[in-house]
Amino acid sequence: MTAHPPADADAVLAGLDPEQRAVATALRGPVCVLAGAGTGKTRAITHRVAYGVHSGVYAPQRVLAVTFTTRAAGEMRGRLRGLGVGGVQARTFHSAALRQLGYFWPKVVGGQLPRLVPSKAGLVAEAAGRSRLRPGPAGIRDLAAEIEWAKVTRTAPDDYALAAGRAGRTAPADLDHAQVAQVYAGYEETKRARGVLDFEDVLLLTVAILEERADVADAVRAQYRHLVVDEYQDVNPLQQALLELWLGGRDDVCVVGDAAQTIYGFTGASPAYLLGFPQRYPGATVVRLVRDYRSTPQVVALANGLLRGARGRVSQAGVELVAQRPAGPAPTFAAHPDEPAEAAATAARVRTLLAAGTPASEIAVLYRINAQSEVFEEALADAGIPYLLRGAERFFERPEVREAVLLLRGAARAGGSVAADADLAPPGTLADDVRAVLASAGWQPQPPSGAGATRDRWESLNALVGLAEQLTADRPDAGLSQLVAELDERIAAQHAPTVEGVTLASLHAAKGLEWDAVFLVGLVDGTLPISYAETPEQVEEERRLLYVGVTRAREHLSLSWAAARAPGGRAVRRPSRFLDGLRPADDEPAAGRAGSADRRRGRRGRAGGVLPTVCSGCGAPLVSGADRTRGRCADCPPAYDEAVFERLRAWRLERARTDSVPAYVVFTDATLEAIAARRPASLGELAEINGVGPAKLQRYGAEVLEQLAGA
Repeated sequence: MTAHPPADADAVLAGLDPEQRAVATALRGPVCVLAGAGTGKTRAITHRVAYGVHSGVYAPQRVLAVTFTTRAAGEMRGRLRGLGVGGVQARTFHSAALRQLGYFWPKVVGGQLPRLVPSKAGLVAEAAGRSRLRPGPAGIRDLAAEIEWAKVTRTAPDDYALAAGRAGRTAPADLDHAQVAQVYAGYEETKRARGVLDFEDVLLLTVAILEERADVADAVRAQYRHLVVDEYQDVNPLQQALLELWLGGRDDVCVVGDAAQTIYGFTGASPAYLLGFPQRYPGATVVRLVRDYRSTPQVVALANGLLRGARGRVSQAGVELVAQRPAGPAPTFAAHPDEPAEAAATAARVRTLLAAGTPASEIAVLYRINAQSEVFEEALADAGIPYLLRGAERFFERPEVREAVLLLRGAARAGGSVAADADLAPPGTLADDVRAVLASAGWQPQPPSGAGATRDRWESLNALVGLAEQLTADRPDAGLSQLVAELDERIAAQHAPTVEGVTLASLHAAKGLEWDAVFLVGLVDGTLPISYAETPEQVEEERRLLYVGVTRAREHLSLSWAAARAPGGRAVRRPSRFLDGLRPADDEPAAGRAGSADRRRGRRGRAGGVLPTVCSGCGAPLVSGADRTRGRCADCPPAYDEAVFERLRAWRLERARTDSVPAYVVFTDATLEAIAARRPASLGELAEINGVGPAKLQRYGAEVLEQLAGA
């Protein structure tokens, strides 16, 4: 008869829901936990370890818990300490392998473990140079990432070209697979000559020692008898090989993961190990955590709907979440005429949340690629809202942007001679000049194929080209000096990163985090899914990336997109296909109800950042994009005073010329329309209008009131 666990062991189970309790009490493996977002997986597995220790089944020093980030490992150790358990090894794969390698290296190889290089970049650049290749900094980063993929899939340089072709990988840095293999081989030779290791070598050498030395393998297995692996959907073949060697044929392992959050396929990670766990271990205990404690029912419903539209086996394997929190606000869907309008509306909503008491650190703006951050950085800075970038440099601190700004300054001082040296067509407009200057930095009209740093670099440079195009449209006579002046103003307006600030991050960088309010922006086809996601599997991984973004939100969730990149541009973009069937506009009754509600509350139109579906004057449906942007059909006069609007436009143009900035930087047309409609009589009333942030209120507020008084 099994002895009853001591009281402190029973106390560990207090407060767990039935599924979490099932995980915590399944002390013998194999155990597979399919844990949906926000379902308390870390709570479940730490309580499992604590229950095992307090009940006498586990010795803490015999437990190895493997995570994917040092932050997650630290959180796990902290929770275990709070449960009265110390001595458990909670480490990343690399940290655990490095500890073992450092211990056994003197015995197996002799001498000290070689030095670990923190970055591949220098050695990759040297290897590329010896092959007479000059890929540039972005290309070097992409080559390093490709070498990492080859090593985690245990692909040798001689086998790389064939393996990469079979995997459908695009060779980085405008090279072919044979050239990448040549750089890869040169990198390995350089590394051996220097007597150094990279991070993948740590895993490869640990695997090799465990495979070749039975005594070492036995010692490791005797030390670690109980294994836990978090985020198991993200393991790669090399990590899986190491895990199997740690186990040595045993099955005392608990894996935890969510197939619906598999977003690192491009790095070699595979959810196949998670999905195939029950087949590899017949009779395994499988527990599904489905109770979502993070998000409101409204957010959970959207996340579930997103997965129901999935077509791939991996996405469909995600759990159907069951919300546990009280009801909250419905997620909002907002279309905008252009990216600056989307950014301004986002900043306005952030300001509303801040005024209502939501801390800035509990708000996040998430996007697909880092190059999307600039317009939101500018909008938040203009609104006086502090922010910080996570997982990327600030836009104007990115190496390619700093280089481009220096080139543009030089060209402005030389009167365009830098552009003339580019062996391109003679410069014409400002936009032509900028394209010529940035061509010398690697910009080209068409984006490079594939993903990675090369694509990110192009996106950054192309954002500067887009800025020049906007300035050219607003001021056809503008030159490089006016563009440089605007760049200086934008750089000066940026806020230094602070702890208490709105988070700007890519969807990949947001994995594992959560906020009270999340804004998912730039949701257009070509960006999400990204244009180079061509296979069904790649498209489904993009869907899962959006799912990760949705499930970061606890209460407030906003999804938005812009029909055009720049003000006045062609409205050719369509909302992400992943939103089909989820947006209220996709459901006719819902759209009708929304239209009625909009009429009741006096539709704000573009000033509020949401395009109306019915005319605010006569209530007729709005069909054309121009009518929806205006908020009224062509037969109805505008809701604002046209004379006041034109007076404000004339003032804005004069002020923009004085400040040497594009007109929209002063105020967008949407904001001027709102001002003309509401006719504020004080700075306080003016501040209530979307698009009028603290910085603009201070700079332009008095002049706007003067224009209104004069009108």
